[in-house]
Amino acid sequence: MKKKKLSVIVSLVCVGAMVMSLSACGSKKTQDSGSTASNQESASSDQEAADKVASLIDDIYVQERTEDTDAQCEAAKKAWDALTDEQKELVAGENADPDYFGRDTGDASADDPLNQDKIGENEILVVSFGTSFNESRATDIGGIEKAIQKANPDWSVRRAFTAQIIINHVQARDNEKIDNVEQALDRAVENGVKNLVVQPTHLMHGAEYDEFSATVSEYEDKFESVKIAEPLLGEVGSDATVINADKEATAKALAAESLAKAGFDSMDAAAADGTAFVFMGHGTSHTANVTYNQMQAQMDTLGYKNVFIGTVEGEPEDTACEAVIEKLVNAGYKKVIIRPLMVVAGDHANNDMAGEDADSWVSQFEASGNFDSVDTQIEGLGRIPAIQEIYVAHTAAVIQ
Repeated sequence: MKKKKLSVIVSLVCVGAMVMSLSACGSKKTQDSGSTASNQESASSDQEAADKVASLIDDIYVQERTEDTDAQCEAAKKAWDALTDEQKELVAGENADPDYFGRDTGDASADDPLNQDKIGENEILVVSFGTSFNESRATDIGGIEKAIQKANPDWSVRRAFTAQIIINHVQARDNEKIDNVEQALDRAVENGVKNLVVQPTHLMHGAEYDEFSATVSEYEDKFESVKIAEPLLGEVGSDATVINADKEATAKALAAESLAKAGFDSMDAAAADGTAFVFMGHGTSHTANVTYNQMQAQMDTLGYKNVFIGTVEGEPEDTACEAVIEKLVNAGYKKVIIRPLMVVAGDHANNDMAGEDADSWVSQFEASGNFDSVDTQIEGLGRIPAIQEIYVAHTAAVIQ
């Protein structure tokens, strides 16, 4: 009988232990469920905050300035600053990404937006497409502006950008306000400018040149004289064989700078080493696209047999990346140095040319497996003193 009573007690103890165990399991399951729900809610909140910033960036990633632009730029930066580092990595929109505010492109304070008043009666308005890369803006565009100012001490040099998207980017990220063409012209009128010279830093008479020239023409009756100087490469010409003094000077300056940077004394020495230079322009569907073929003709005329002209947009077609790779392979060059044929080393130079994505020029050249080395020189034309002097000469031509 005693054994039976003991058995009953043991059974009761075991049942109690099982109940406690099940209760504990249930409690843990409830805790895990609550934790999961909390994590999901937090993730949803993070994404919601990131999406808000992406939407605000997309709102200012536009080519038209409105009465709301200043407030939109301020709101986008304020919302970005409020994000955690983890939330910033989640920012993704039609044009928005973490690099919009997060990428380090140099010190914005080193740049002068040249939008001061008290211009005086004589103004040289330097019109550029623009760039959001701070170091390139100060060195490439700023280099041209400073050279023109030095050569014309009796004139006030001011700046305008044609890309409102870039203007908005710089304003939102760095609180640096750069005039668009209309703002700069209105500023000139308000300051009583009588003689206006417009010097574009564009390469050619392309779409951007046509657009800002049309805007300038609308202001002609507000000044005593308005003159537009030539872009870097001068007149376009009728076909691919037409070259001129501006194209020759540009080709020589670019070649000399590239060779010095690479450590060669001449193009012949580079060619003997098996090294080719690829100068990458933007490309355009405008009729001025023949300019790129003309620059290739100019390089050929100068005897630079190891220089090849390419374009990001692949227009003309024979300047597309795959076409340029084929040309180098057929010519037998095993080393490549790629450099922008652009005034600034901005987004195209840093991303389309030298970026890590599979479709960048560096990546495509490397992926072809045809080259022993693929290097880049991420520097714009605007920082080359000999290029600056071409712009100075174009400005002087219309002033005189």
